[in-house]
Amino acid sequence: MVTDTISDMLTRIRNANMVKHQIVQIPSTKMSLAITAILKEEGFIEDFENYIENAKKYLLISLKYSGKSRKPVICKIERVSKPGLRVYTNSKKLPRVLDDLGIAIISTSRGVMTNLKAKELGIGGEVLCYIW
Repeated sequence: MVTDTISDMLTRIRNANMVKHQIVQIPSTKMSLAITAILKEEGFIEDFENYIENAKKYLLISLKYSGKSRKPVICKIERVSKPGLRVYTNSKKLPRVLDDLGIAIISTSRGVMTNLKAKELGIGGEVLCYIW
């Protein structure tokens, strides 16, 4: 049984990227669905879909590569806030990832969003991960 579903999701994506798999399967939760929707919206993955197998919900994520050498679009994906050490930030100290070339995913009172969207709305929250 996995206690930290977000880090499990990020690790599965990271491992699939390293061996250049086209599709990765992760257990579906509300948080993983929200993070996956952000990754698609920001252009880090091709697409995703929900499916049910043996009464369990899963997400199938289609990873994105560029060029003939199939270089992964996601260079690095890093978990920030962990169950043992939560990392929170206010609206004035939101993280910038590679001068806004990457994104930070923030869990706020208005839902899960990128650091750029949270800055627009002027709200802070828990910093879940960095992606670039």
